[in-house]
Amino acid sequence: MEAILEVEGLAKSFGGLRAVNNCSFKVRKGTITGLIGPNGAGKTTVFNLITGFYQPDAGRIFFAGEEITGLPPHRVFHKGICRTFQIPREFGEMTVLENLMLVPPGQLGERLWGPLFLARRVKRQESELQEKALQVLEFVDLLHLKDEYAKNLSGGQKKLLELARTMMADPKLVLLDEPGAGVNPTLMRRLVEAIARLCHERGVTFFLIEHDMNLVMSLCNPVIVMSEGCKLMEGTPAEVQRDQRVLEAYLGGQYVATEG
Repeated sequence: MEAILEVEGLAKSFGGLRAVNNCSFKVRKGTITGLIGPNGAGKTTVFNLITGFYQPDAGRIFFAGEEITGLPPHRVFHKGICRTFQIPREFGEMTVLENLMLVPPGQLGERLWGPLFLARRVKRQESELQEKALQVLEFVDLLHLKDEYAKNLSGGQKKLLELARTMMADPKLVLLDEPGAGVNPTLMRRLVEAIARLCHERGVTFFLIEHDMNLVMSLCNPVIVMSEGCKLMEGTPAEVQRDQRVLEAYLGGQYVATEG
């Protein structure tokens, strides 16, 4: 399969700390690709470089064949890349439905003259966006909470809300930063099912950082392993589990024992 994301020789330092060091990899279109490694391996920094939150010191980033190195976050978003964060960033004082309806860019109602001179078009567009938002909420099983303030959701529900918000942008690639963190098993199953359905039914590519190895090994293929700012290896879940360096350094003895 063709690569939708290509990272070549990426590097980033913070003072004397080399967080990302000549890192190169590809994410293939239509996959759910996992990114694992110990704390400090550079995973989140790579996400921040891809999405424009940080500027790289060296290296190049290509998305769908187009170079996006150094583009600011809003331009990366308009290219079709969305991301979530380890700590959800919902608008707490707005309802779940309102959180979704804010996402699509270029809304006529956001322009000063739109409501004045294009009232019918504004109303029609808002109606269409609301219908889409309701469908998305039904997809992630949050429809019953559409009128709830986002601040009142549980941690797992907020993760589902973040995923729903990305769907409103019709992304080509979604970067997920620890989607399983703080999520109870029931909501975790719903989150995993939603990600898998979006990939297999709608063709959305996912690239996710995750420390829950059971989630990674059951959901992701391939898996990229980072160490000290660069790629250590890449392979299928089975290959990653068999790699001695990964077993000893990243998966831990308890996980190895359960697999043996």
